[in-house]
Amino acid sequence: MTSPLLEVRHLRVEFPTRQGTLLALDDINFEIAPGEILGVVGESGAGKSLTGASIIGLLDPPGRIASGEILLEGRRIDNLPYDEMRKIRGRKIGAIFQDPLTSLNPLYTIGRQLTETITTHLDLSESQARKRAIELLEQTGIPAAEQRIDQYPHQFSGGMRQRVVIALALAASPKLIVADEPTTALDVSIQAQIISLLKKICKEQGAAVMLVTHDMGVIAETCDRVAVMYAGRVAEIGPVHDVIHKPSHPYTAGLMGSIPAMDEDRERLLQIDGSMPRLNAIPQGCAFNPRCPKVYERCRQERPELIEAGSTRAACWLLAGQAQAQKEQAL
Repeated sequence: MTSPLLEVRHLRVEFPTRQGTLLALDDINFEIAPGEILGVVGESGAGKSLTGASIIGLLDPPGRIASGEILLEGRRIDNLPYDEMRKIRGRKIGAIFQDPLTSLNPLYTIGRQLTETITTHLDLSESQARKRAIELLEQTGIPAAEQRIDQYPHQFSGGMRQRVVIALALAASPKLIVADEPTTALDVSIQAQIISLLKKICKEQGAAVMLVTHDMGVIAETCDRVAVMYAGRVAEIGPVHDVIHKPSHPYTAGLMGSIPAMDEDRERLLQIDGSMPRLNAIPQGCAFNPRCPKVYERCRQERPELIEAGSTRAACWLLAGQAQAQKEQAL
């Protein structure tokens, strides 16, 4: 078996405030293998982007990693000094953000930004870096790359700017790409092109991708596995097909039920009552218990860990009950 490229172990992220310490990520565990695309999905405030920022080393103060480990190719990176992490960011880890305008400097040409990134991380001359920049623009589907390399970000459309951001992320051939909502600001046809591009990169370069999104359609189309997050924890994780078609956690089932199906005639979409709890008001026991249609007393008292559920794992006490019943039947 291939050893994982990225390992996140018991990651805990806190935000100290005057009112006390807020726990934003609580005991996050997952792995990504080389060439694999892991989707991270959930409602706004679930902790998806915060997980990505922790891996990249770009947590906004006063946020801090309180405990746990992040390993890249077996090397721990969460405790590295800023300058050392800066070398890894770009060289080993590429980042694609939601809004390309925040990733690109409007005062510099696309070519200057690409060549600076390339020469920072690779031992190439200015002319070699420019040649590689043109190749990257061509790879990411930008027409007339030789002419457009000397243009400024405002001269590109939204979809083309996102392609430039992907080219920047790929500049030093990183092993891992963290893509935080890379298609949200784009129209559907451009979304499909960007998704296709990410899959192609994964296949051709063997890069692992962590794709953060709230769009289950994007997850179904793109990813090999998916981690469903809720209130700073992983609620369920497993192969995409199994999580979508046979969800084990009531929250995942609710998410899947809220997606419109083309082959079903329903007057109303299913919905999950209530909303995600605030960080200073996460309930005791399972954080989903106030909204869960299958809640029982244990859910309100004890917090479940991830429990095996066939090919997936879910943090739900219902699975513990099922496992116990199966055990008793076997006896």
